[in-house]
Amino acid sequence: MFWLFHFISGVDETSCLAIEKMSELLLPSEAAKFVCRNAQDVSLSEEGIDSTANQIFELLKNSDQGVAIDRWKLNELNITTRDEKTVDWVFLTAVLNFSFWADDPDKKYTVKYESQSWTGYWAYVAAMNRALDEDIPFTSPAYYKDITEAQLKHILRSDSETEMPLLDKRLQVLHEAGKVLVDKFDGSFVNMVKKADQCAQTLLQLIVTNIPSFDDTALYNNQKVAIYKRVQILIGDLWACFGGEGYGAFKDIDSITMFADYRIPQALVWFGAIKYSDKLMDKLNKKILLENGSKDEVEIRAASIWAVEKIVEKIRELVKEDPDVSNSTIINAIVVDHFMWDYRREHAKETDVIPFHRTRSIYY
Repeated sequence: MFWLFHFISGVDETSCLAIEKMSELLLPSEAAKFVCRNAQDVSLSEEGIDSTANQIFELLKNSDQGVAIDRWKLNELNITTRDEKTVDWVFLTAVLNFSFWADDPDKKYTVKYESQSWTGYWAYVAAMNRALDEDIPFTSPAYYKDITEAQLKHILRSDSETEMPLLDKRLQVLHEAGKVLVDKFDGSFVNMVKKADQCAQTLLQLIVTNIPSFDDTALYNNQKVAIYKRVQILIGDLWACFGGEGYGAFKDIDSITMFADYRIPQALVWFGAIKYSDKLMDKLNKKILLENGSKDEVEIRAASIWAVEKIVEKIRELVKEDPDVSNSTIINAIVVDHFMWDYRREHAKETDVIPFHRTRSIYY
């Protein structure tokens, strides 16, 4: 029998709902392995993976670097409360977490909040928090299931001349998600989390089967593959926000892979963990738009997932071999993703010599 996912070592297989695999779909880890075995223009470098793992491990030993579950809490925009409203806040961050890149790097969507200017994803989070400060119940599904275009434009208004991309799509996605939560889950994402009974893969399936905008899949070599960036980042952020406790407790959290967007691949190429063919690099340097689901785009995202899986495996080996690092240290794809995403942003002048792939999509 095939299963939708493999349980990680140390997890009681009876403690989570095992969901039978649909024969036509591979979930992210197996999907990434399949794509990498057949890829033509993206490849993994074992030497680069080892080097990346060693660099992250050295930073791990310096707790100030935040290569850990606590890194999520380091950004001042992330919510600090730990209650049911927090769960709906985390959910909404994932609902609209897509396509923030600017056509012109000098003209970015920007939100000024508490005396600081934010761009990209953080501009969106700043806009969310600004709305809540203005007593707009933006995180309430009952509110955003019927939100108007004018209301959304006001909430997401930019403090630069560049507005947030895909506003029409964002309106549709909000209506869809809000309606599902109100009609099926008594108006809160909390009830979907409770129904999953601390199983990340059960929650993942509840989300993608009920809210189509999270169903991030593609067809590659006649095989349906799942990438699942937004649904996995939602579960990963919930886990990190609650420190793996309460609403963030998942028995199988290590079954979640990294969140394949356009920035982590850029960082992985810069670190040398993955490599692009000359043909693909030429496309990216020319800023040619890659269609969502195209061969090049799927290969880039899949290679990122598989590279991080291998990096995590290597770091875990290094932890076991070093007596100065506790074997209880949490190392999984989520903490590595958080670290690499922040590292890319903090070292943009260095890492941006590598072009990122440009895709306009609701999935990332």
